[in-house]
Amino acid sequence: MSKIHKLRDLSVTEWRPETHRHHHIKTKNIEQANDVVEGRQPLFYNSDAFISSVRPSRSMSSFFRNAQGDELYFVHEGKGTLESVFGLLPFREGDFIVVPRGTTYRIILDTKDSRFLIVESAGPVEVPQRYRNDYGQLVELAPYSDRDFRHPEKLVTHKEMGEHEVRMKVDNALMSYAFNFHPLDVVGWDGYLYPWRFNINDFEPLTGRVHQPPPIHQTFEAPGFDVLSFVPRKLDYHPLAIPVPYNHSNIDSDEILYYVSGDFGSRRGVEIGSYTLHRRGIHHGPQPGAIEASLGKDSTNELAIMVETRHPLKVTNNAERLDDPNYPYSWLGSTQK
Repeated sequence: MSKIHKLRDLSVTEWRPETHRHHHIKTKNIEQANDVVEGRQPLFYNSDAFISSVRPSRSMSSFFRNAQGDELYFVHEGKGTLESVFGLLPFREGDFIVVPRGTTYRIILDTKDSRFLIVESAGPVEVPQRYRNDYGQLVELAPYSDRDFRHPEKLVTHKEMGEHEVRMKVDNALMSYAFNFHPLDVVGWDGYLYPWRFNINDFEPLTGRVHQPPPIHQTFEAPGFDVLSFVPRKLDYHPLAIPVPYNHSNIDSDEILYYVSGDFGSRRGVEIGSYTLHRRGIHHGPQPGAIEASLGKDSTNELAIMVETRHPLKVTNNAERLDDPNYPYSWLGSTQK
């Protein structure tokens, strides 16, 4: 190691609204950034999770290692390759990518326009325990199979000398380390901890005659939060069923929904890249007219991701500038205050 220095602090400024309310954060048109690490725009956080959006315009020029948390990427737009000490992991639109903490990697983009949702976790991001048997195998009622998971395909060995930079996130700061050898200078590895990916289009949800509760959409679990996938599916098929979710109030969780594509039958005004944050203690559900519009429909083509946290979420000053202040009044059918 030839150089060590601190690049910058990564602490965020909390936005503290005067009122406890729901939020609609619009990130569709956030600024493009240099790369997937430098350009992250933090939006929500607590002691368990740190949630950001980024629109990188180019590949990473340096390597990165998150020593502070495990990472879950969702590839909303774009494709490329995650190159790490474990080999090459190609990814495409719709992929979740799980990167264990301490992994040295860089992301090479094959597209100019890319968009990622990133969740940094204080603990491991895993397949939910209820999808596994006593031996760790996936049970038959799991919404995916082992064949749906992809691991690094090829280990490329490097012997290049010269200065190579590895940037590391630790203690809410970004550090820089210069090495006189290639950071991926390995000839092999052993073990069961490595980056892997799963495509949201391979998620197979359970459906029923009446509305199914949110846990059927669970995709990953981590200490303090769950990640759920809402994918195109058959709607409730009881003759008297109301296809859209019922009104409800979260008491033990805050609920983020990230909108990817399709038609969102219970919510109007959202767009690609929108986040809604539904706070604990406040009712939410279908907006005016949504119930009537859903009657008779037999399927939905929505694609969205939910992050449900067990502890309250804080919002950042980035979220403040992207917030729609009229969203809490959208259940009135107008933008009245």
